[in-house]
Amino acid sequence: MPDGGSSVGDDERIARAALTRVIEPGDERGGRWLAEMGPLELMARLTAPGLDDVPLPGASPRRVASYRIRAAAVDPLRDLEAVASFGGRFICPGEGEWPTQLDDLGDARPVGLWVRGRPDLRKWALRSVAVVGARACTPYGAHMAAGLGSGLAERGWVVVSGAAFGVDGSAHRGALAAGGATVAVLACGVNVAYPRGHTELLGRIAEQGLVVGELPPSDHPTPSRFILRNRVIAALTRGTVVVEAEYRSGSLATARSAQRLGRHTMGVPGPATSGLSGGVHELLRGEAVLVTDADEVAELVGEIGELAPERRGPVLPRDALDPLSARVLDALPASGALDGGRIAHAAGVTPDEALGRLYELQALGFVERHGESWQLTRTAVRRSNARRGGP
Repeated sequence: MPDGGSSVGDDERIARAALTRVIEPGDERGGRWLAEMGPLELMARLTAPGLDDVPLPGASPRRVASYRIRAAAVDPLRDLEAVASFGGRFICPGEGEWPTQLDDLGDARPVGLWVRGRPDLRKWALRSVAVVGARACTPYGAHMAAGLGSGLAERGWVVVSGAAFGVDGSAHRGALAAGGATVAVLACGVNVAYPRGHTELLGRIAEQGLVVGELPPSDHPTPSRFILRNRVIAALTRGTVVVEAEYRSGSLATARSAQRLGRHTMGVPGPATSGLSGGVHELLRGEAVLVTDADEVAELVGEIGELAPERRGPVLPRDALDPLSARVLDALPASGALDGGRIAHAAGVTPDEALGRLYELQALGFVERHGESWQLTRTAVRRSNARRGGP
């Protein structure tokens, strides 16, 4: 279970729990009231009689009436008991488990977070990466997301996503398959299996990782809540990787939120002819960094020394030759033989230099001598054709 002291009293916790049913995720007006008045004063104003005569700043009487209707119907103690009944909890800003990077959202910061799972969210978020992408992804997208999920988990990174079909689910499954850590950030109550087809997956995440959401138990998702949920994914993590996304997608909204917050933004390239890669490629034309595997992601978002392995083609015997020997070798034709003088002329060296290099190349198995002439060995011809992409 999470540890760390709490500086939030029971009254404030109850008030914040109540406000998660009053203030919609990302409501900056409500966030400003909360910052200026505190949760206890705000709930008192929303539930006190006669408030209509003293409207809250920045809201019309009609909007205030809407908040008041919601506030009158809340039962925070019931919600807190409900989350405890399935092993969950409610965490507030100022507590030991609160991820302080969420404070970067300013007035759009969550009122609090409802959590299922045993690990400490703050500690896990310190070393976390978001992997997001298209719901209707291609097999390539699912493969890349699963590989990123497992690779990051094996390197000790927490994989954060939204538990949706497609890329999200593949990333979560990849992390779980590697025995690693993963966090699902939902746009509904943390006891709601959405999408329904991911009921088993969400159960596994709650058992092995964490399920997190801004909305109280049993609350339902809406299209706007999905979009607003993405800002939490972006703020919670060190960086966001997008795997397949169209030009208009929630995944791009997550990436742009990450950019505004100063987080790393990465994209996995796909075919230029694929509409599902169009949004990713647009990101890559801007400030996003191209990545192809977990090593490259960890190098970008990790600490000093977390470097991806150097990428290069196979080392060929010719690579070990000094520049002069390589020039002499290049002067020999793929078929037929030349005398030393013609080889020296073609290589731009003196006859003595050419002769000395040819004897060295003969000892290394690159050339053979026939009388006064020299030619490539069969092995060297095959190597030369392979290097040039020939038959």
